[in-house]
Amino acid sequence: MASKVFYRKWRPQLLAEVVGQEHVTRTLLNALANERVSHAYLFCGPRGTGKTSTARSLAKAVNCLTNGKGEPCNSCDMCQAITEGRALDVIEVDAASNTGVDDIRSLREKVNYAPNQAHYKVYIIDEVHMLSTSASNALLKTLEEPPPHVIFILATTETHKILPTILSRCQRFDFHRLSQADIVTKLSRISENEGITIEPEALKLIARAATGSMRDAENLLQQMMTYYGNEITLQQAQTLLGYSGDRRATDLVKNIVNQDVASGVSTINEVNNDGLDLRQFNRDVVESLRVLLLLKTGSGESLELTIDDISELKELATMAPLTQILKAIKQFGQLDLGLDNYSTLPLELALVDGTLPETEEKGRPVRQPAPEPPAKKTPPKAAQPEEKKATEPEPKVEEPVAKKEPVTAEEPLPAEEPEPATATGIDTGPLEAGGAIEQLQTQWSKMINEAPEGMGKTPAAALLRSARPKEINDDTIVLSFKYPLHKENMEKLDNQKIAEKIVSSFLGRSCKVRCVYEHENNHLVKAALARGAQHDNVEES
Repeated sequence: MASKVFYRKWRPQLLAEVVGQEHVTRTLLNALANERVSHAYLFCGPRGTGKTSTARSLAKAVNCLTNGKGEPCNSCDMCQAITEGRALDVIEVDAASNTGVDDIRSLREKVNYAPNQAHYKVYIIDEVHMLSTSASNALLKTLEEPPPHVIFILATTETHKILPTILSRCQRFDFHRLSQADIVTKLSRISENEGITIEPEALKLIARAATGSMRDAENLLQQMMTYYGNEITLQQAQTLLGYSGDRRATDLVKNIVNQDVASGVSTINEVNNDGLDLRQFNRDVVESLRVLLLLKTGSGESLELTIDDISELKELATMAPLTQILKAIKQFGQLDLGLDNYSTLPLELALVDGTLPETEEKGRPVRQPAPEPPAKKTPPKAAQPEEKKATEPEPKVEEPVAKKEPVTAEEPLPAEEPEPATATGIDTGPLEAGGAIEQLQTQWSKMINEAPEGMGKTPAAALLRSARPKEINDDTIVLSFKYPLHKENMEKLDNQKIAEKIVSSFLGRSCKVRCVYEHENNHLVKAALARGAQHDNVEES
């Protein structure tokens, strides 16, 4: 014989047993005590928040043979009949299955008949927003002036789909999502009565996964009991729910704050190798960053975290600038892992982009002296012969300041040099062969940020930011990567084409990109080089 599921077995039987909806139950109890029960109610709210349970408890309360002016006794024949679903005068209608006008007309005809045994006929119409417009209109008159022995209780999860004329004829009660504390309290009571031993942190995880729905929480608890038996640990709950746990999400946030890309990539791939849901892990990271934001802004009083987690995140909040936290939240919050939930690349790119802006801001004051090469005055003297450029640099020292802005107006005159200058806005003109690699390294970030046609916002541009230009061989640029995964992604055809366009536009000539992997922090390599070994630690594609 099949056992009852938890959400039916532990359904509230009294108004006072409905969890988290005191504003509703207290009003109804006062109405019962003062004999001011309305003829029509509308219960609105998310799924699993107690709308139908409250409706059944109210039906028992108005028909209780023992009391009738408060909580039902649950022991008289009428209360037991309603509890068991065999009371003829309490009619539950599923509006999702009876949407037509004929169904409502049939209901209107039966409304006029007196109750068989109860004091009131109670009609509970669930999912009332599913009624067609004609069916809703057919219900209006009866709903406004029903016979004195009839009470209507309408329930819905989508109030905005109900006709305003129906809303105006009902007393409306809005059911709220349950707090995690309320759900944990109810689950603890169920576990105790069912003989389930479960860790408190596992109960909190179930409450979080239920997103305010008691029915979902009770279903998850029963699912875990079915799978693991009567002893459930936090790790088992994390495995069944696909959660990575707060630990590694917090570790990744710490890597972002410390700008430790290597450890962050390692954490992401460790989560992926363990077979955990990357979408859920990303949600954990965003939630941890949100907590960090609240602590940074002094708004973390209401956070439901352990003392250890609070102290750790408070320390991170003091270390991280507010702008860095905001950028990281935007990077991870806008990720769409729905199409490819098994690729770690979106998370890795978000990690790099989330830490990179701070690195660039710290590096820019050092790179600021780079505009010194304008002493060559190539753009202002573009219209003059090459011999003059060689002989007249000294007398025209002040002209770059005056003509720096209108440089694009004079660019069309040279034969090959204007296009790269226009695309990047760089005053130094095309890079010369002798110092090309030095200038390319100096202006690498500026080249990517000012790439033409919006290419600076592509995944290829993000990968370029993690690379270092190593050398130029004829028309080939050698890019060095610290992480093999970034090198492999850059070698994908689409990314490599975009990278070649960005670099070619900057250099002013067509060039190819070749990628190599070079781990710069390998202490064993450094030790070997110190002993006279040859540097051969580059793995070429």
